Amino acid sequence: MRETAKTKGELIIEQLMRELDPSSPRYQVLSTARQFKSSWVELGEQLNKVKNQGEFQTWGYDSFEDYCSREIRIRKETARKLTFAYRYLEQEEPELVSAERRLQPLPDYRAIDLLRQAREEQGFTDDEYAQLRESIIDQERSYPTIQKQFREVAHQHNPPQVDPLKEVRNALTTARRLNNQLEEMDNFSPDHMKELHGLMDELHRMEQQLTEQGETLVE
Repeated sequence: MRETAKTKGELIIEQLMRELDPSSPRYQVLSTARQFKSSWVELGEQLNKVKNQGEFQTWGYDSFEDYCSREIRIRKETARKLTFAYRYLEQEEPELVSAERRLQPLPDYRAIDLLRQAREEQGFTDDEYAQLRESIIDQERSYPTIQKQFREVAHQHNPPQVDPLKEVRNALTTARRLNNQLEEMDNFSPDHMKELHGLMDELHRMEQQLTEQGETLVE
């Protein structure tokens, strides 16, 4: 069977490992990172230790994020979700990270981070949280399915803020396009065009008023 070509990140990690003592903490983190896809819990645990103990500084890195990016070869956002997800499981679901349970596959770390957000940031009710937890841990649903469920509930608690100025500008753009189209029609009523121009003038006035209000708030 043909061996899959290694990525640049994997090659860099292996090169670093050859230069380190296999018994050192730094080597252990790299070894775990190499198996990241099948053992995110172990990597999350190792990264938490590195971050909390500040070991990355003794290894020549200015920040934890810099260490993760350059040595572990994972993005800042991935490192954040990994450490947050592991911390959350350790505190809220310790049985899931026990030595016995680690022999079994765990949910996607991104799904666990959504569970954390539901509890710590999004204000889910106990029932909403329980339903999300059941989908993630008991039913083992896919991450896209969990993400959709999370967003639907989060939207109810934190509806998107409406930007009045943006709405007015969108309406004004639509009115301008309509005006351009109607001007090409020879038989369109001048009275209706006059009404449209009056609407555009009103939108212009609203845009100016909202813009001035925004400038006042900034000052």
